Amino acid sequence: MASSEKSSGGIAETFKTVFWALLMAGIIRTILFQPFWIPSGSMKPTLLIGDFLFVNKFTYGFSWAPCPTIGNYNLCGFAKDWDGRLLGSDPERGDIIVFKHPKHEADYIKRLIGLPGDKIQMIRGRLHINDQPVDLVEAGKFVEVKDMQGPMGNLPQCANRPVGLGGDCIKQQFTETLPNGVTHPVLDIAEIGNDNTNVFAVPEGKYFFMGDNRDNSADSRAGVGFVPASYLVGRADRVMFSSAGSSILAFWTWRSDRFFKGLE
Repeated sequence: MASSEKSSGGIAETFKTVFWALLMAGIIRTILFQPFWIPSGSMKPTLLIGDFLFVNKFTYGFSWAPCPTIGNYNLCGFAKDWDGRLLGSDPERGDIIVFKHPKHEADYIKRLIGLPGDKIQMIRGRLHINDQPVDLVEAGKFVEVKDMQGPMGNLPQCANRPVGLGGDCIKQQFTETLPNGVTHPVLDIAEIGNDNTNVFAVPEGKYFFMGDNRDNSADSRAGVGFVPASYLVGRADRVMFSSAGSSILAFWTWRSDRFFKGLE
């Protein structure tokens, strides 16, 4: 009988340990980190479709935006009218940030380009900040296979179109250096409307975002607009895992060279 009671007690302790471990993991996930899959090519070549990363929700403090969402209900939605952030700190130009879309509140991930008070403009495909063109240097070609990418089967856009399935899809790549010294790649596909814009004057308390894949990104130039500080979810610093296929189980499509890859 003693042996049976001891065995039952051991099982109960195991369940308790697992329960508390899962609870702590859930708390850490809720408060500090949010998993995020890259669904589109708007941040190529920095982020590829199928990249998986954790967003640090503590970087800029807390507002309603980083709170968990159950269905379509944000648990902190009652605080949407509050523009501040608890324990907040200002983001830096060049940060890769997940934020809530100002209109429909879907999660977006882009690069922070414009700070409050900045004037942002695109002229012939070149970024200008406060009337000054940023440094832009040619960096060769970005080549990928013209094929369906990710669970949604997105097809990449190519500068050398038309390109058949399985062919090389080519884009011109540049290295862009922002005024604070942050250097990152950007892609150019073709001359489009967003290559020449009016001046965007960034209001106080709001930010201006752009995708690195400049000709294939819905961002603050059109569709997104200025993003309030309270809509920032957190900063992305590192790709943890990456899969080029439509399913995570397709191990032959894993991009092992992108595991634990730091982001710039």
